[in-house]
Amino acid sequence: MPKPTILMIDDDQELTELLGEYLMSEGFNVDSCHDGLSGLKNAHRDDISLILLDIMMPGLNGLEVLKALGGRHKTPILMLTAKGDEADRVLGLELGADDYLPKPFKHRELLARINSILRRIEIIESNKTENKTLLVNNVQLKHSTREVSCHGNNIELTGTEYQLLYVLMSNPSAIISKNELSEKVLNRKLSAFDRSIDMHVSNIRKKLLPHSPSEKLKTIRGAGYIFLSGDVNNE
Repeated sequence: MPKPTILMIDDDQELTELLGEYLMSEGFNVDSCHDGLSGLKNAHRDDISLILLDIMMPGLNGLEVLKALGGRHKTPILMLTAKGDEADRVLGLELGADDYLPKPFKHRELLARINSILRRIEIIESNKTENKTLLVNNVQLKHSTREVSCHGNNIELTGTEYQLLYVLMSNPSAIISKNELSEKVLNRKLSAFDRSIDMHVSNIRKKLLPHSPSEKLKTIRGAGYIFLSGDVNNE
């Protein structure tokens, strides 16, 4: 089995060298880009398993890279943000990042977050063989191809958005807590003031809204989220 390749996009060359050595010692291939423009070009490569994206870079910064990708990428993106910079984290998640890790961080913490994301991708890939189709409230999800449509219109989702929608659609009309969604989708417990799940749900809503005359995803304040059933059909 080939080693996963991690693309680091960070202008701090000393940091990328240190992290690169560490991640290679843990069994990864590592490529580095030290500016946003070259990082954006490499982000489309088929051999990249995960992208580590620094937000604070001169020129094309990390948020601009995310904006250019337009939330249509399949490769998971873990953004690296300044400690306490809540605004950048929220905006990064809105623009399609899968998760975030505030700097400074410990190497083991980064490794755990990377392995968590890659496990999620592995689960999605292994489940493709199920050839399962969900049709709930005029939203169709084909698990074998990861295709999603709403009232017949194709919807482009990131990997995390897709997995979140899959969990919600697999349990129509059931309230699922943010903690449960975080553990099932992000493979980690939800920390205090963590808005990751909220932002991914918001992104899904925005992508469904132009094609949907009615609400699909409902927030149950203090409890979690529910995918409204409408007519349910599982094949």
